[in-house]
Amino acid sequence: MTSRLLRASAVVSAMTLISRLLGYLRDMVIAVGFGATGATDAFFVAFRIPNLLRRMFAEGAFAQAFVPVFTEYKERRPQEARDLVDHVTGTLALVLGLITAAGILAAPLLILLFAPGFRDDPGQQALATHMLRLTFPYVLFISLTALAGGILNSYGRFAVPAFTPVFLNLSLIGAALWLAPRLAQPVVALAWGVFVAGLLQLAFQLPALWRLGLLPRPRLRRGHAGVRRIARLMGPALFGSSVAQFNMLLNTLLASFLAAGSISWLYYSDRFVELPLALFGIAISTVILPRLSAEHANASPAAFSATLDWALRLALLIALPAMLGLMLLAGPILASLLQYQAFTPRDTHMAAISLAVYALGLPGFVLVKILAPGFYARQDTATPVRIGLVALATNIALYGLLVLPWLWLRGPAPHAALAFCTAFASLVNAGLLFRRLRRDGVYRPRPGWGALLARLGLALLAMGLALRWLRPALPVWQGWGVGERLLMLAGLIAATLVVYFVTLWLVGLRLHHLLRSD
Repeated sequence: MTSRLLRASAVVSAMTLISRLLGYLRDMVIAVGFGATGATDAFFVAFRIPNLLRRMFAEGAFAQAFVPVFTEYKERRPQEARDLVDHVTGTLALVLGLITAAGILAAPLLILLFAPGFRDDPGQQALATHMLRLTFPYVLFISLTALAGGILNSYGRFAVPAFTPVFLNLSLIGAALWLAPRLAQPVVALAWGVFVAGLLQLAFQLPALWRLGLLPRPRLRRGHAGVRRIARLMGPALFGSSVAQFNMLLNTLLASFLAAGSISWLYYSDRFVELPLALFGIAISTVILPRLSAEHANASPAAFSATLDWALRLALLIALPAMLGLMLLAGPILASLLQYQAFTPRDTHMAAISLAVYALGLPGFVLVKILAPGFYARQDTATPVRIGLVALATNIALYGLLVLPWLWLRGPAPHAALAFCTAFASLVNAGLLFRRLRRDGVYRPRPGWGALLARLGLALLAMGLALRWLRPALPVWQGWGVGERLLMLAGLIAATLVVYFVTLWLVGLRLHHLLRSD
């Protein structure tokens, strides 16, 4: 069972890696072409608002509510699964269409709400409003794309949904290189790129649905039982699956009052933390949610617990070295991938500080993605909400205890204090989810956790020492050309991964330790 999950996770990770590599090429193109300025801050705000709704509606609440219910239909009432797809599609399109129209009309108010610091610069505020009106339809397109992806994932078709985000990156790269030079305000091309990407991602999913015989025929019927169940589950999940995004949005709001570029520095930091999160946290979560839903539907609590245990072991095996690597290589990563032309050494220094701080929360971000399906698969969306509220309150309290005094004392890099609050809140969220699953008896750890953690600790120590010894100083790094920087970065990452996994092998960790299901 776990070997099949591992293969499926590898497929999702491989497709996600392609997307993320293109995503970093996209960020490089944007950073080099536009820098970290008030105009890029305006775009990132205009993109973050629909992106937040995407993660709340599409990848968050909707996916967590739809997949368990659809899987139950598929397992117990397969003859009704097609009818559920048709009515969910019709309802989702109607609701998100209305939300999209409202968002376009209310764009000026949304910019004032999410970036109140823009009020002091009417030009920046107007630019952000214009771009938000272009990016907001992305919410509708990507939510329908998520519906298609949820159907495909429920049938074990993971590759197409995982590859789909590639089109967002290609669209933004094309917009930056081809469209931007043709516009009076070049940065607006990025907003058009987001709009086109939503259409492309939806269109890419449709042939795979057609081959399954599940191409939706949108229908509306008041009181459809399956739609009502999904809607009830979505209410709490809307918040519970989006705590990290709320925290990021709060960071954007507060950063709008800081020095120009602060929003961009936080954005680039978040993007690099999202690579391991997407490759492993979201990939494993995507694979285990249909499996856990089926195990719950078939009343198999032992198998349910074993699936969670396998996912947690694999997640920590990857998240911990990724955290350490991002912390120790934050400056070289940014200098190698972004520090050219408009992106200055100061931008690298400031973004590196927040990247190293964000990385502290990476294990928390990953574990939340793994643990939350343990609730959603059982159609319990209320508990993650209560826990999420505690995490959000922790983040806000830290703003008062840490960020405001830091600003009052005029401490350096105040944007990094925002990053710390979010990182700490993610660890609180993960810890509380884990404790609840253990307390309820849903998750029962298999033997061997003590030995695994000891082996991971030794491997991380060896990896950290190797990185400190091999890593050149940042000023030396910045004096090299692009080829030298990229080669040295690739060599360092490869060498430290070898040190990490060889150490794990020397202390006794073997592949079968991650494949056992007993």
